[in-house]
Amino acid sequence: MNFTLLIVIIVLALVFDYINGFHDAANSIATIVSTKVLTPLQAVIWAAFFNFLAYWVFGFGVADTVAKTAHTMDITLAVILSGIIAAIIWNLLTWALGIPSSSSHTLIGGFAGAALAHAIAVHGFSEYAIIDGSQVTTAHWYNIVNWYVPGKNGGMPSGVAVIAAFIVLAPLLGLLMSYTISIWLLHSSKKTAGPKIFTVVIMLLTIWFVINMMEFDIKKPRFDSHFWSIAAEPHNIKWFLVGFLVLSVSTFCLEFSSLSQTNSTYYLRKMQLLSSASFSLGHGGNDSQKVMGIIAAAVAVYIHSSGVTQESMPAWLDVALPNGDFEGRIPGWIPLACYSVIAAGTLSGGWKIVKTMGSKITKVTPFEGVAAETAGAVTLFLTEHFKIPVSTTHTITGSIIGVGLSKRVSAVRWGITINLLWAWVLTIPVSAALAAIIYYFVSFFIK
Repeated sequence: MNFTLLIVIIVLALVFDYINGFHDAANSIATIVSTKVLTPLQAVIWAAFFNFLAYWVFGFGVADTVAKTAHTMDITLAVILSGIIAAIIWNLLTWALGIPSSSSHTLIGGFAGAALAHAIAVHGFSEYAIIDGSQVTTAHWYNIVNWYVPGKNGGMPSGVAVIAAFIVLAPLLGLLMSYTISIWLLHSSKKTAGPKIFTVVIMLLTIWFVINMMEFDIKKPRFDSHFWSIAAEPHNIKWFLVGFLVLSVSTFCLEFSSLSQTNSTYYLRKMQLLSSASFSLGHGGNDSQKVMGIIAAAVAVYIHSSGVTQESMPAWLDVALPNGDFEGRIPGWIPLACYSVIAAGTLSGGWKIVKTMGSKITKVTPFEGVAAETAGAVTLFLTEHFKIPVSTTHTITGSIIGVGLSKRVSAVRWGITINLLWAWVLTIPVSAALAAIIYYFVSFFIK
């Protein structure tokens, strides 16, 4: 029974991944469709390709964070099943209404809500003891969720509270970055020395930053050549792409003042292909990992609740979560399936949300498209580096608002924006409540 339920959860997780693809397709293609750089069909193919390409670029840091939303030793497969069902329902509802809500946060909210419902069902609201060998600790129902986990060696903390904080921080970061890029581009169109000096400084800082972020001691080299092993390391590829994106924008800024309006528009339209590809890459890497995390958590719960050993698991389900110095492991088919399915979902479109993202928030031209997508891509790459599962929807929305603000405050349609903010705030609690209700229903049939 438990093994069958595990397979059902894996299938539903991939179904959620597919829905995530067409629900969030608008994030990757809205601006490039609105500016008519690509047709809708060309745009979804373009975005789907780079969603899939993320398989070779990103690691599993975000997957680990999602897998540890709740204590896997204290929950059951029914908890994970309820969380996924709630996430699927919320995603389909918001997609039908054309609301660009966060697939990431509905998954986290569903997982946490079902876990809390399980803790209350088992222990009530009173204290209970957790025995780990000779160590006994007292816990409450709310301790089943990892609300805040301090970072190792002063690193970035994790937990549901940190993820919730990025409901505000991710769009704010995207907004500030896109606003800055927009102002930078505007000043670069003037025939003065100041913007060019600033651009050269940005280029030098970018090169310095990328070199410092690269890993030269490759533990698992892909080639005999040390040079090619460094170049092909996923961590390094990610920062190469960030550097290439920023240096491409910088090169355009150096030439901007000498270009005619026709030529500058031509180059901005070409650059939008690069910026949208980078954002699609970040979207694929960020969102697919969340589904990997749910699958990894389901396997961990199955092993614990069924009394089987890790060694007895079939090779295709040999999943182990990172623990201390142990980096964890995951069979190759899981990330490959997750990236493939989200790419297939992106190919299915999501046109209602495209209209909201591409035209209702603010008017988008190739100029704004490049600024918004570049800011969104860099934000996603940075948050993925710190293993934070942020919302690609929130990130690109904040970036689009930022380019609108660079023109004037009234350029942003604040009525639409306020409605989006309400959807963002409500996603986690509504998903959690829905998952809790589903858990109590499911628990009648699955113990």
